[in-house]
Amino acid sequence: MATLTDPTSAALPATRRERLTGPLVVAGVVVAGTVALHVRDPHASGSWGYCPWKLLTGMDCPGCGTLRAVNDLTNGHLVAAASSNLLFVVMVPVMVAMWASWARRSWRGTPRHARSASATTTIWAAAVVVTVVFTVLRNTPWGSWLHS
Repeated sequence: MATLTDPTSAALPATRRERLTGPLVVAGVVVAGTVALHVRDPHASGSWGYCPWKLLTGMDCPGCGTLRAVNDLTNGHLVAAASSNLLFVVMVPVMVAMWASWARRSWRGTPRHARSASATTTIWAAAVVVTVVFTVLRNTPWGSWLHS
C-alpha cells in the first residue's frame, strides 16, 4: 500500500480479484487474438487487411509479418515465424516474462519496483534503436533475409 511518506509507490487495489483484472484482461485479449489468427490464416493476401505503411511507402514496417508469425507459431513452425518477423519472435519470450512478472506482482499485492528516470530512458531508447535498425535493415539488400 502507498504511504504518505513514499510518494513513488502507487496504491494497489485492495482485493486480489481487483489486482488481477488487468493481467487477466490482457491475457484474454492475447489468447482471443491468437486463436483468431490461428483459425483465419493471415498468409492469404488481404485476409486481415493491408499494412498502411507498406501501402504508402512500399517498405515493410517493424510489424509487417507479425500476423503471419503468430499463425506460424500456433502451428509449431518456428523457422517460418522467424522468417515472417524475427523481431516479434525474439520479443515473445520477453513479453511473456513481463506479463508473468506483472501477474505475479498482482497476485501477491506487491508494488512494481521503481526505476530511475535514466534507466527507464535507456530501456526505451534501446527499444527504439533496435526497432529502427531492424526496420532499416529489413528494407535493404543486406537484410533481405529479414523481409517478410
